Amino acid sequence: MTIKVIFFDFDGTIADTLHSIVGITNRLAVEFGHKPISTAEIAQIKNLSSRQIIKQSGISILKFPLLVAKVKSELNAEISKIQPFPEIKETLLELRKRVDKVGILSSNSKDNIFAFLELNDMDYLFDFIYTEAALFSKSRVIKKILKQEKIAPSESVYIGDETRDIEAAKRSKVTAIAVSWGFNSAAALEQYQPDFLIHQPAELIAAIDKLKTS
Repeated sequence: MTIKVIFFDFDGTIADTLHSIVGITNRLAVEFGHKPISTAEIAQIKNLSSRQIIKQSGISILKFPLLVAKVKSELNAEISKIQPFPEIKETLLELRKRVDKVGILSSNSKDNIFAFLELNDMDYLFDFIYTEAALFSKSRVIKKILKQEKIAPSESVYIGDETRDIEAAKRSKVTAIAVSWGFNSAAALEQYQPDFLIHQPAELIAAIDKLKTS
């Protein structure tokens, strides 16, 4: 199988933003009327799907897009504190040797992503960055990009750390690789039946090599 493009999620896949996002969300709890998340609750929340987490939060559907926008805005001030996951940079260098293009498709803002990549000397590792404000619309963007680039879904891979990333990949008919070091636990991800479920970045190389020889 030929793999021409790999789409990476950003938060929880490349950048370890979980605790920053939880902290910002908690600071905004009074303003947006939702319950703060305790440290003890984080492990429990990891076992819920993306949709279940939103439902359990108690945040109004009308306020939710405003909250997401505010979190992205405030995250910009914390970018310098956020680190890439261990071994992700080295893994990206290897993956670039194996496929035509590697890019990012994220619900975060381009400003945040560009700032993070520049601070960590990772901007040269990606051929493109696409963002989609709506949390559950990544499949639409994937389909649009593949059509523009004339790339078949079977030649594409999406790598993410949340159940919604697996959903987006399946709707787009691209290979879904789920990583367990981010927002959702391995148990939650496994329920959505990704094509691969991996637990450390180096395993991404083996997964791509396996696809290429299948």
